[in-house]
Amino acid sequence: MITQGSQCTANFVYFDSANVYIGQAAHCSGTGGSTDTNGCSSPTLPVGTQVSVQGASKPGVMVYNSWATMQSQGEKDPNTCAFNDLALVKLDPADAAKVNPSVPRWGGPTGVATSTGFLEQVYSYGNSELRFGIAQLSPKTGFSLGSDSGGWNNTVYTLTPGIPGDSGSGFLNSGGKAFGILSTVQLIPLPGANGVGSLALELQYLHSHVSSFSGVQLANGTEPFKGGLPL
Repeated sequence: MITQGSQCTANFVYFDSANVYIGQAAHCSGTGGSTDTNGCSSPTLPVGTQVSVQGASKPGVMVYNSWATMQSQGEKDPNTCAFNDLALVKLDPADAAKVNPSVPRWGGPTGVATSTGFLEQVYSYGNSELRFGIAQLSPKTGFSLGSDSGGWNNTVYTLTPGIPGDSGSGFLNSGGKAFGILSTVQLIPLPGANGVGSLALELQYLHSHVSSFSGVQLANGTEPFKGGLPL
């Protein structure tokens, strides 16, 4: 997914009674520097911005952005500001029927998980342009250090670590449930770790703060979850 030149990886597919959406990180449409990660103060492109979606015949439209929502509603909670990092891109009806919600290589998701356990195995799929299209480097697995920051963040290690361009990619727990979205690459105090925002809390925030999206749900995969190591 490319938002005015910024490339990120999609996470999951979402839907309501009228539309199909692709998820990406809210910070993918941020207009500040790489250190501007506070969603309550960092500048962002507005809702209505067009987003190029790989494989789609027409651009999608960003119809929800957690950063823009938090700023408009004066959110102050520091954990929410730091890790509420979800945007929804509405697909054109011409492209909605082409979408399969299954996570490449792993299958699933099989629902939404509220957290991860300490050393629980986790799974993801990144699509950074920095990997030059080498598909074997996209599937990732590793482990979680568990939830922190009031449940808003899960610190994970994967092989290979998430890199720029993987931002926004979805994470599955050991049972194939979606638990988060890649939000940050950490240098200190845990080099090589990634911060994964809680999808359950991000969806809860969406439902409670934007009434028009109260019916948005995660789409489960059509392919069964297949854990293990990348082939």
